[in-house]
Amino acid sequence: MSQARAHMENCKEKTNGTKSVVDVDDNIIRELICKSQEAKEFAYCPYSKFRVGAAILTPNGTIFTGCNVENACYNLGICAERVVISKAVSEGHRSFRAIAIASDLNEQIISPCGGCRQFMREFGTNWSVYLTKPDGSYLPMSVEELLPVSFGPDDLKGRKE
Repeated sequence: MSQARAHMENCKEKTNGTKSVVDVDDNIIRELICKSQEAKEFAYCPYSKFRVGAAILTPNGTIFTGCNVENACYNLGICAERVVISKAVSEGHRSFRAIAIASDLNEQIISPCGGCRQFMREFGTNWSVYLTKPDGSYLPMSVEELLPVSFGPDDLKGRKE
């Protein structure tokens, strides 16, 4: 059995059964979490050594993955969440159903930074965010819960959703 497949089997056993914010099948949630953990393996983080991976689900079922990429000029680094959203947007996607975020933190779930929360918010507030641990357990939230009373595209049009 390949290492990736073994990892996927491990995730199937360890993911909790909490219902997601949007209707996403438990098998898809597990797949997103596993793909985010696999994406973490490609992180380029020679300075912080803090690996992060993300996997995002589009309405048509396509899954994109991404990882953090650091730079010697620290503020030019880009988080995994922004990488994966940009990757999907560059392929023509503008709405999302869910994103899973993974790191090596064992004692706590990974949580996106404020910039990533705002970046996710650009594409709506009512989609699922799965904050995970390496064992595959997760906390489901929505973008709205991560960034309440947020500023978004409608504010630039003078009206709120």
